Amino acid sequence: MDMSATTGSKASPKADPHAGHDMSSMPGMTMPDMAGGAMKHDMPGMNMPAAGSGQPMEHDMSSMPGMAMDGQMAGHGAGGTSLAPGNAPAPLPPSDHYADRIYQNGAMADSRAMLHNEHGGSTSSMILFNLAEYQVRNGRDGYRWDGEAWFGKDLDRLVVKTEGEGAFREGVDSAEVQALYSRALDPYWNVQAGVRYDFKPNPSRTYATIGIEGVAPYWFETEAAVFLSNKGEVLGRIEGYYDQRLTQRLILQPRVELNLSAQDVPETRIGSGLSNAELGLRLRYEIRREFAPYIGVSYDRKFGQTADYARADGKGVKATSFVIGVRTWF
Repeated sequence: MDMSATTGSKASPKADPHAGHDMSSMPGMTMPDMAGGAMKHDMPGMNMPAAGSGQPMEHDMSSMPGMAMDGQMAGHGAGGTSLAPGNAPAPLPPSDHYADRIYQNGAMADSRAMLHNEHGGSTSSMILFNLAEYQVRNGRDGYRWDGEAWFGKDLDRLVVKTEGEGAFREGVDSAEVQALYSRALDPYWNVQAGVRYDFKPNPSRTYATIGIEGVAPYWFETEAAVFLSNKGEVLGRIEGYYDQRLTQRLILQPRVELNLSAQDVPETRIGSGLSNAELGLRLRYEIRREFAPYIGVSYDRKFGQTADYARADGKGVKATSFVIGVRTWF
């Protein structure tokens, strides 16, 4: 019996998986002579060594279609964002809307207006009191406020500011209100112009106002303004503060305010140069973002002729206060 013909015989050689496949017609595949010739590869970039030479096969794929290396892996050559920068102008923005090709007669105009209002074109408002405090002084307790409100859009707003201070049983020492038009210069700065009216000290004054307000580098809230009174007097003010977050709810706020004058104003007891300064350090806790009680310390000092006016009126030229207050907005 011929055992080699028996199915599953161990003597039977393993079947050739490529038996019956004629690959000689495939591009780059030249079949060898059955007499023992080496198979030839005509594929670009595939350099085959002679049979039995012991030399490794060399792969130069740079000439293969779609395999341009250019010193990098395939697919990562110059292209996309790796192209050299050019100087061609940017393409013009589209002048039409795709939806108008489907919905005729301006049917999408209301939807675009609503989208604009919901993403930056809406009107909003805010009322903020950065300071609203009771000041504990040596024998002369007082109070102080500093706040503003605004109403408008991203670029144009109406801003109302007020600040003042006084002492219990002695009345208000100073009080003012400003009505300003605010115009955004960029995402961080606004230019403001309008009028300021001082209720105190007497006699009252009305000022034309121009200033700038915004966020300086490193997130310093900054204001600077120049005031021209109806009597021709020129005053100036610079103030700023910084919110240093110790935790998500505990914030330390250093603050400084400087008031200046271009001339002596005996009627309102203001001297030329730096008239007075306030340095403060307040620690607040945000029970809510909109409501944060605080404690701190405030140092007030008058300078130059302003200090001389205060001495002549029997008032102190400097005061250190322990303050208790609340910062609130809505």
